[in-house]
Amino acid sequence: MNNKTKDYRCGYVALIGRPNVGKSTLLNHLLGQKLSITSRKPQTTRQHLLGIKTTETEQIIYVDTPGIHENANRAINRYMNRTAISAIESVNVIVFIIEALKWTSEDEAILKRISQSTVPVILAINKVDKLEEKNRLLPFLQECSQKMAFNQVFPISALRDVNLNELEHQVRELLDVSEPSYPEDQITDRSQRFLAAEIIREKLMRQLGQELPYDLTVEIEKFKEEKGCYHINGLIWVERLNQKPIVIGEKGSRLKSVGEQARKDMEKLFDSKIYLELWVKVKEGWANDERALQSLGYKDEL
Repeated sequence: MNNKTKDYRCGYVALIGRPNVGKSTLLNHLLGQKLSITSRKPQTTRQHLLGIKTTETEQIIYVDTPGIHENANRAINRYMNRTAISAIESVNVIVFIIEALKWTSEDEAILKRISQSTVPVILAINKVDKLEEKNRLLPFLQECSQKMAFNQVFPISALRDVNLNELEHQVRELLDVSEPSYPEDQITDRSQRFLAAEIIREKLMRQLGQELPYDLTVEIEKFKEEKGCYHINGLIWVERLNQKPIVIGEKGSRLKSVGEQARKDMEKLFDSKIYLELWVKVKEGWANDERALQSLGYKDEL
């Protein structure tokens, strides 16, 4: 290790919170590029995703996690809770994200879990840019600070980059002096195949509104590079036969639109020309079937 890296730090940092508080948006802005999919729908993130940020002084390995929620009635929801909770137990720092002026029973349940951990916890109070009554923020910060011995409390806006440098500086201070765990040009632990499936799912969730975003998943059947072009075949699985025409749209219009948007994002992320084909198929009850979930890639791991 040369003089520049004597104080080099490295470690894992879990982004934890209830659904829709902005964990994936925060990850993307900390990395300076879009890696994790986002939408206005709660529970967009279903599996953990590492976002690796490497500089000359540190390598911070962020773990984006599914939102932890109370009513985990189906197998897919229980899987998401297990994935998020396992991250609490296997990282060096926790960033607990809540929404400004909103403290819910789900936040309380998460607090109870993380307060049992020995890992340092930073509380990030997100979406401060949306506050109309700014004078209510300070009392809320003081109230939250008393809930447990947080290492630090930061009001932030993930979307507007408010206080993110300060947050990241504090994260670095809590990491151990260590050599990097990943090559400096690696940004995630996930394969291109996984990222392609996530991009397709994001476009579906954004287009489908309230219709059926939680009853579908995406599986990549073919991912092959030929002559500088990626040929990708994606299967969109729905739970019931009557959901299939909703995804396809009138004369295939919705499926075509999803494909075009997904292809553009893939070309930007993979820096390559993309040939994308999509099909819609039915796998009844997949979201409440542990075996079906495993076959579709939802496996407990971290």
